[in-house]
Amino acid sequence: MKRLLVLLSLLLGQLLPVAAQAELPDPTRFSVVMELGNIKQARAWLDEGLDPNFEGALIGTGLMIAAWEGNLPLMELFVDRGADLQRVNRHGETALMLAAWKGRHAALEWLLERGAQPNRANRAEREWTALHYAAFAGHAELTDRLLAAGADVNARSTNGSTVLMMAAREGHEAIAQRLIAAGANPAMKNDFADDAVSWAMRQGHYRIAKTFTSAENFAELARAAVAKPQAKPLRSVPVPDRVEEYLRMARLAEAQGQRGAALAAYRQALAELKTKATPPKVGAGKTASGEKAAAKTPSALVIRAKRGQPEQQTAALSYVGGEAGGEAIGIAGIDQLLEQARAAEAAGRRAEALQLFRRASERIKAGQQ
Repeated sequence: MKRLLVLLSLLLGQLLPVAAQAELPDPTRFSVVMELGNIKQARAWLDEGLDPNFEGALIGTGLMIAAWEGNLPLMELFVDRGADLQRVNRHGETALMLAAWKGRHAALEWLLERGAQPNRANRAEREWTALHYAAFAGHAELTDRLLAAGADVNARSTNGSTVLMMAAREGHEAIAQRLIAAGANPAMKNDFADDAVSWAMRQGHYRIAKTFTSAENFAELARAAVAKPQAKPLRSVPVPDRVEEYLRMARLAEAQGQRGAALAAYRQALAELKTKATPPKVGAGKTASGEKAAAKTPSALVIRAKRGQPEQQTAALSYVGGEAGGEAIGIAGIDQLLEQARAAEAAGRRAEALQLFRRASERIKAGQQ
Protein backbone atom coordinates (compact mmCIF):
# COMPACT_ATOMS: atom_id res chain seq x y z
CA MET A 1 0.00 0.00 0.00
CA LYS A 2 2.80 2.35 0.92
CA ARG A 3 4.55 1.57 -2.35
CA LEU A 4 1.34 2.26 -4.27
CA LEU A 5 0.99 5.67 -2.62
CA VAL A 6 4.58 6.54 -3.51
CA LEU A 7 3.96 5.59 -7.13
CA LEU A 8 0.76 7.63 -7.22
CA SER A 9 2.50 10.66 -5.74
CA LEU A 10 5.28 10.39 -8.32
CA LEU A 11 2.75 10.07 -11.10
CA LEU A 12 0.77 13.08 -9.90
CA GLY A 13 4.00 15.04 -9.57
CA GLN A 14 4.64 14.43 -13.25
CA LEU A 15 1.09 15.12 -14.41
CA LEU A 16 0.17 18.22 -12.40
CA PRO A 17 2.75 20.56 -13.95
CA VAL A 18 1.58 19.52 -17.40
CA ALA A 19 -2.06 20.21 -16.51
CA ALA A 20 -1.07 23.63 -15.11
CA GLN A 21 0.73 24.71 -18.25
CA ALA A 22 -0.69 27.76 -19.97
CA GLU A 23 -1.79 27.11 -23.53
CA LEU A 24 0.31 29.25 -25.85
CA PRO A 25 -1.72 31.77 -27.86
CA ASP A 26 -2.40 32.10 -31.55
CA PRO A 27 -1.53 35.50 -33.10
CA THR A 28 -5.10 36.85 -32.83
CA ARG A 29 -5.57 35.99 -29.16
CA PHE A 30 -2.09 37.28 -28.38
CA SER A 31 -2.90 40.65 -29.97
CA VAL A 32 -6.17 41.05 -28.09
CA VAL A 33 -4.77 40.12 -24.69
CA MET A 34 -1.65 42.26 -25.08
CA GLU A 35 -3.67 45.29 -26.23
CA LEU A 36 -5.66 44.94 -23.03
CA GLY A 37 -2.43 44.98 -21.04
CA ASN A 38 -2.82 41.61 -19.35
CA ILE A 39 0.67 41.37 -17.84
CA LYS A 40 -0.18 38.30 -15.78
CA GLN A 41 -1.13 36.34 -18.90
CA ALA A 42 1.91 37.62 -20.78
CA ARG A 43 4.18 36.45 -17.99
CA ALA A 44 2.51 33.04 -17.92
CA TRP A 45 2.98 32.60 -21.66
CA LEU A 46 6.60 33.67 -21.48
CA ASP A 47 7.17 31.28 -18.57
CA GLU A 48 5.82 28.48 -20.74
CA GLY A 49 8.27 29.24 -23.51
CA LEU A 50 6.59 31.84 -25.70
CA ASP A 51 9.15 33.60 -27.91
CA PRO A 52 9.52 37.17 -26.55
CA ASN A 53 9.52 38.31 -30.19
CA PHE A 54 6.29 36.44 -31.02
CA GLU A 55 4.27 38.61 -33.40
CA GLY A 56 0.53 39.04 -33.06
CA ALA A 57 -2.01 39.35 -35.85
CA LEU A 58 -2.27 43.15 -35.76
CA ILE A 59 0.39 45.52 -34.45
CA GLY A 60 3.39 43.29 -33.93
CA THR A 61 5.32 41.81 -31.03
CA GLY A 62 4.43 42.19 -27.37
CA LEU A 63 6.93 45.02 -27.04
CA MET A 64 5.45 46.79 -30.07
CA ILE A 65 1.91 46.45 -28.78
CA ALA A 66 2.99 47.74 -25.38
CA ALA A 67 4.76 50.72 -27.00
CA TRP A 68 1.65 51.42 -29.12
CA GLU A 69 -0.46 51.44 -25.95
CA GLY A 70 2.14 53.25 -23.81
CA ASN A 71 2.19 50.35 -21.33
CA LEU A 72 5.60 50.64 -19.64
CA PRO A 73 5.28 47.61 -17.30
CA LEU A 74 4.43 45.38 -20.25
CA MET A 75 7.31 46.83 -22.26
CA GLU A 76 9.67 46.12 -19.37
CA LEU A 77 8.46 42.53 -19.06
CA PHE A 78 9.12 41.71 -22.72
CA VAL A 79 12.51 43.46 -22.79
CA ASP A 80 13.57 41.66 -19.60
CA ARG A 81 12.67 38.38 -21.29
CA GLY A 82 14.76 39.16 -24.36
CA ALA A 83 12.56 41.15 -26.74
CA ASP A 84 14.55 42.84 -29.51
CA LEU A 85 14.32 46.64 -29.33
CA GLN A 86 15.19 46.99 -33.01
CA ARG A 87 12.96 44.26 -34.39
CA VAL A 88 10.62 45.27 -37.22
CA ASN A 89 7.09 44.01 -37.81
CA ARG A 90 5.60 42.92 -41.13
CA HIS A 91 5.09 46.59 -42.00
CA GLY A 92 8.74 47.45 -41.39
CA GLU A 93 8.05 49.28 -38.13
CA THR A 94 9.91 49.25 -34.83
CA ALA A 95 8.53 49.75 -31.34
CA LEU A 96 10.02 53.26 -31.36
CA MET A 97 8.15 54.13 -34.55
CA LEU A 98 4.86 52.93 -33.09
CA ALA A 99 5.36 54.94 -29.90
CA ALA A 100 6.13 58.00 -32.06
CA TRP A 101 3.01 57.49 -34.19
CA LYS A 102 0.73 57.23 -31.16
CA GLY A 103 2.37 60.10 -29.26
CA ARG A 104 3.45 57.91 -26.35
CA HIS A 105 5.99 60.23 -24.72
CA ALA A 106 6.94 58.00 -21.79
CA ALA A 107 7.21 54.90 -23.97
CA LEU A 108 9.41 56.65 -26.51
CA GLU A 109 11.68 58.00 -23.77
CA TRP A 110 11.87 54.55 -22.15
CA LEU A 111 12.91 52.96 -25.43
CA LEU A 112 15.56 55.58 -26.19
CA GLU A 113 17.04 55.25 -22.71
CA ARG A 114 17.44 51.51 -23.26
CA GLY A 115 19.17 51.80 -26.57
CA ALA A 116 16.45 51.91 -29.21
CA GLN A 117 17.95 53.58 -32.30
CA PRO A 118 16.07 56.44 -34.00
CA ASN A 119 17.75 55.67 -37.33
CA ARG A 120 17.85 52.51 -39.41
CA ALA A 121 20.98 50.39 -39.30
CA ASN A 122 21.85 51.33 -42.88
CA ARG A 123 21.04 54.98 -43.46
CA ALA A 124 21.75 54.58 -47.16
CA GLU A 125 18.61 52.49 -47.46
CA ARG A 126 15.32 54.34 -47.78
CA GLU A 127 12.97 53.35 -44.98
CA TRP A 128 10.40 55.04 -42.78
CA THR A 129 11.70 56.25 -39.43
CA ALA A 130 10.28 57.26 -36.08
CA LEU A 131 10.92 60.89 -37.02
CA HIS A 132 8.71 60.52 -40.11
CA TYR A 133 5.93 59.17 -37.91
CA ALA A 134 6.25 61.80 -35.18
CA ALA A 135 6.27 64.68 -37.68
CA PHE A 136 3.39 63.32 -39.73
CA ALA A 137 1.26 62.80 -36.60
CA GLY A 138 2.02 66.32 -35.36
CA HIS A 139 3.87 65.38 -32.18
CA ALA A 140 6.20 68.36 -31.77
CA GLU A 141 7.76 67.30 -28.47
CA LEU A 142 8.51 63.81 -29.76
CA THR A 143 10.01 65.34 -32.90
CA ASP A 144 12.34 67.42 -30.74
CA ARG A 145 13.28 64.42 -28.61
CA LEU A 146 14.10 62.27 -31.63
CA LEU A 147 16.20 65.04 -33.15
CA ALA A 148 18.06 65.36 -29.84
CA ALA A 149 18.67 61.60 -29.93
CA GLY A 150 20.33 61.91 -33.33
CA ALA A 151 17.48 61.16 -35.72
CA ASP A 152 18.38 61.90 -39.33
CA VAL A 153 16.42 65.02 -40.23
CA ASN A 154 16.73 64.25 -43.95
CA ALA A 155 15.85 60.57 -43.75
CA ARG A 156 13.99 59.29 -46.80
CA SER A 157 11.03 56.92 -46.80
CA THR A 158 10.70 53.99 -49.17
CA ASN A 159 9.47 56.34 -51.91
CA GLY A 160 12.00 59.03 -51.11
CA SER A 161 9.69 61.31 -49.11
CA THR A 162 11.36 63.33 -46.37
CA VAL A 163 10.30 64.12 -42.84
CA LEU A 164 9.81 67.76 -43.84
CA MET A 165 7.39 66.68 -46.54
CA MET A 166 5.31 64.91 -43.87
CA ALA A 167 5.08 68.08 -41.79
CA ALA A 168 4.33 70.20 -44.87
CA ARG A 169 1.57 67.91 -46.07
CA GLU A 170 -0.20 67.91 -42.71
CA GLY A 171 0.18 71.63 -42.05
CA HIS A 172 2.37 71.27 -38.97
CA GLU A 173 4.04 74.66 -39.29
CA ALA A 174 5.89 74.66 -35.96
CA ILE A 175 7.32 71.20 -36.64
CA ALA A 176 8.35 72.25 -40.15
CA GLN A 177 10.23 75.23 -38.72
CA ARG A 178 11.98 73.01 -36.18
CA LEU A 179 13.03 70.59 -38.91
CA ILE A 180 14.40 73.46 -41.03
CA ALA A 181 16.33 74.75 -38.03
CA ALA A 182 17.76 71.25 -37.55
CA GLY A 183 19.03 71.16 -41.14
CA ALA A 184 16.15 69.73 -43.16
CA ASN A 185 16.55 70.32 -46.89
CA PRO A 186 13.27 71.54 -48.48
CA ALA A 187 14.63 71.00 -52.01
CA MET A 188 14.90 67.21 -51.70
CA LYS A 189 12.49 65.39 -54.02
CA ASN A 190 10.83 61.99 -53.79
CA ASP A 191 10.29 59.43 -56.52
CA PHE A 192 7.36 61.46 -57.87
CA ALA A 193 9.48 64.63 -58.24
CA ASP A 194 7.62 66.25 -55.33
CA ASP A 195 9.32 68.29 -52.63
CA ALA A 196 8.14 69.92 -49.41
CA VAL A 197 7.08 73.07 -51.26
CA SER A 198 4.87 71.22 -53.72
CA TRP A 199 3.27 69.18 -50.96
CA ALA A 200 2.54 72.26 -48.88
CA MET A 201 1.06 74.08 -51.90
CA ARG A 202 -1.05 71.09 -52.90
CA GLN A 203 -2.59 70.92 -49.46
CA GLY A 204 -3.20 74.65 -49.22
CA HIS A 205 -0.56 75.27 -46.54
CA TYR A 206 0.77 78.41 -48.17
CA ARG A 207 2.44 79.88 -45.10
CA ILE A 208 4.56 76.76 -44.79
CA ALA A 209 5.38 76.73 -48.50
CA LYS A 210 6.46 80.37 -48.31
CA THR A 211 9.11 79.54 -45.70
CA PHE A 212 10.67 76.93 -47.99
CA THR A 213 11.34 79.05 -51.05
CA SER A 214 12.12 82.55 -52.29
CA ALA A 215 9.45 85.22 -52.55
CA GLU A 216 9.76 85.21 -56.34
CA ASN A 217 9.34 81.44 -56.62
CA PHE A 218 6.44 81.45 -54.17
CA ALA A 219 4.67 84.16 -56.19
CA GLU A 220 5.11 82.07 -59.33
CA LEU A 221 3.76 78.97 -57.60
CA ALA A 222 0.80 80.95 -56.27
CA ARG A 223 -0.05 82.24 -59.76
CA ALA A 224 0.13 78.71 -61.12
CA ALA A 225 -2.18 77.48 -58.35
CA VAL A 226 -4.75 80.16 -59.20
CA ALA A 227 -4.55 79.41 -62.92
CA LYS A 228 -4.93 75.68 -62.37
CA PRO A 229 -6.88 74.99 -59.16
CA GLN A 230 -5.81 71.86 -57.36
CA ALA A 231 -8.18 69.16 -56.24
CA LYS A 232 -9.66 69.64 -52.81
CA PRO A 233 -6.85 69.00 -50.27
CA LEU A 234 -7.04 65.77 -48.35
CA ARG A 235 -6.86 65.91 -44.60
CA SER A 236 -5.78 62.94 -42.55
CA VAL A 237 -8.40 61.94 -40.00
CA PRO A 238 -7.10 59.38 -37.51
CA VAL A 239 -9.50 56.98 -35.87
CA PRO A 240 -10.13 58.40 -32.38
CA ASP A 241 -8.87 56.53 -29.35
CA ARG A 242 -12.41 55.90 -28.12
CA VAL A 243 -13.15 53.97 -31.29
CA GLU A 244 -10.03 51.86 -30.83
CA GLU A 245 -11.10 51.19 -27.25
CA TYR A 246 -14.56 50.05 -28.33
CA LEU A 247 -13.09 47.76 -30.98
CA ARG A 248 -10.65 46.36 -28.43
CA MET A 249 -13.54 45.69 -26.06
CA ALA A 250 -15.41 43.94 -28.88
CA ARG A 251 -12.46 41.68 -29.66
CA LEU A 252 -12.05 40.78 -25.99
CA ALA A 253 -15.74 40.03 -25.60
CA GLU A 254 -15.60 37.79 -28.65
CA ALA A 255 -12.59 35.96 -27.25
CA GLN A 256 -14.56 35.33 -24.05
CA GLY A 257 -17.67 34.17 -25.91
CA GLN A 258 -19.72 37.21 -24.84
CA ARG A 259 -21.48 37.84 -28.13
CA GLY A 260 -23.98 40.35 -26.77
CA ALA A 261 -21.23 42.49 -25.27
CA ALA A 262 -19.23 42.25 -28.49
CA LEU A 263 -22.20 43.42 -30.56
CA ALA A 264 -22.76 46.34 -28.21
CA ALA A 265 -19.10 47.36 -28.45
CA TYR A 266 -19.13 47.22 -32.25
CA ARG A 267 -22.26 49.38 -32.33
CA GLN A 268 -20.61 51.92 -30.01
CA ALA A 269 -17.53 52.02 -32.21
CA LEU A 270 -19.54 52.67 -35.35
CA ALA A 271 -21.69 55.29 -33.59
CA GLU A 272 -18.56 57.06 -32.36
CA LEU A 273 -17.12 57.11 -35.86
CA LYS A 274 -20.26 58.74 -37.24
CA THR A 275 -20.06 61.61 -34.74
CA LYS A 276 -16.56 62.61 -35.84
CA ALA A 277 -17.56 64.21 -39.12
CA THR A 278 -20.57 65.75 -40.82
CA PRO A 279 -21.64 65.80 -44.48
CA PRO A 280 -20.09 68.60 -46.57
CA LYS A 281 -22.43 71.58 -46.92
CA VAL A 282 -22.63 74.64 -49.15
CA GLY A 283 -24.77 77.20 -47.35
CA ALA A 284 -27.75 76.17 -45.28
CA GLY A 285 -29.02 72.87 -46.58
CA LYS A 286 -28.21 73.66 -50.23
CA THR A 287 -25.92 72.18 -52.81
CA ALA A 288 -23.38 74.14 -54.84
CA SER A 289 -26.05 74.59 -57.53
CA GLY A 290 -28.38 76.24 -55.01
CA GLU A 291 -30.91 73.41 -54.93
CA LYS A 292 -32.23 71.96 -51.73
CA ALA A 293 -30.03 69.04 -50.70
CA ALA A 294 -31.61 65.78 -49.67
CA ALA A 295 -30.84 64.72 -46.13
CA LYS A 296 -27.98 62.26 -45.96
CA THR A 297 -27.26 59.96 -43.06
CA PRO A 298 -23.61 58.99 -42.61
CA SER A 299 -23.20 55.28 -42.02
CA ALA A 300 -19.45 55.12 -41.44
CA LEU A 301 -16.23 57.08 -41.46
CA VAL A 302 -13.90 55.16 -43.74
CA ILE A 303 -10.18 55.71 -43.35
CA ARG A 304 -7.94 54.24 -46.00
CA ALA A 305 -4.22 54.24 -45.24
CA LYS A 306 -1.24 52.05 -44.67
CA ARG A 307 1.25 52.56 -41.91
CA GLY A 308 4.47 53.24 -43.75
CA GLN A 309 2.64 55.20 -46.49
CA PRO A 310 1.07 58.16 -44.66
CA GLU A 311 1.06 60.39 -47.73
CA GLN A 312 -1.59 58.12 -49.26
CA GLN A 313 -4.00 58.31 -46.33
CA THR A 314 -7.55 59.42 -47.09
CA ALA A 315 -10.72 59.68 -45.07
CA ALA A 316 -14.32 59.86 -46.23
CA LEU A 317 -17.82 59.41 -44.93
CA SER A 318 -19.98 56.64 -46.32
CA TYR A 319 -23.59 57.85 -46.76
CA VAL A 320 -26.85 56.08 -47.27
CA GLY A 321 -27.76 57.32 -50.75
CA GLY A 322 -24.24 57.15 -52.12
CA GLU A 323 -23.47 60.79 -52.95
CA ALA A 324 -23.29 64.18 -51.28
CA GLY A 325 -22.38 67.56 -52.72
CA GLY A 326 -22.00 66.00 -56.16
CA GLU A 327 -19.10 63.79 -55.00
CA ALA A 328 -19.45 60.04 -54.92
CA ILE A 329 -18.35 59.11 -51.42
CA GLY A 330 -20.24 55.89 -50.78
CA ILE A 331 -18.05 52.91 -49.95
CA ALA A 332 -19.40 49.79 -51.65
CA GLY A 333 -20.28 46.99 -49.34
CA ILE A 334 -20.10 48.67 -45.92
CA ASP A 335 -23.69 49.92 -45.88
CA GLN A 336 -24.89 46.51 -46.97
CA LEU A 337 -22.86 44.79 -44.25
CA LEU A 338 -24.29 47.10 -41.59
CA GLU A 339 -27.85 46.58 -42.78
CA GLN A 340 -27.39 42.81 -42.79
CA ALA A 341 -25.85 42.93 -39.31
CA ARG A 342 -28.74 44.91 -37.86
CA ALA A 343 -31.27 42.60 -39.51
CA ALA A 344 -29.51 39.53 -38.15
CA GLU A 345 -29.35 41.00 -34.66
CA ALA A 346 -33.05 41.92 -34.75
CA ALA A 347 -33.86 38.34 -35.77
CA GLY A 348 -31.88 36.99 -32.84
CA ARG A 349 -29.04 35.59 -34.98
CA ARG A 350 -26.29 37.02 -32.83
CA ALA A 351 -23.44 34.92 -34.20
CA GLU A 352 -24.23 36.05 -37.74
CA ALA A 353 -24.68 39.67 -36.65
CA LEU A 354 -21.38 39.59 -34.80
CA GLN A 355 -19.56 38.36 -37.88
CA LEU A 356 -21.12 41.04 -40.07
CA PHE A 357 -20.34 43.85 -37.63
CA ARG A 358 -16.80 42.56 -37.39
CA ARG A 359 -16.40 42.59 -41.17
CA ALA A 360 -17.74 46.14 -41.36
CA SER A 361 -15.38 47.35 -38.64
CA GLU A 362 -12.44 45.63 -40.33
CA ARG A 363 -13.16 47.55 -43.51
CA ILE A 364 -13.39 50.80 -41.58
CA LYS A 365 -10.12 50.07 -39.80
CA ALA A 366 -8.37 48.52 -42.83
CA GLY A 367 -5.84 51.28 -43.16
CA GLN A 368 -4.86 51.19 -39.47
CA GLN A 369 -3.43 47.69 -39.55
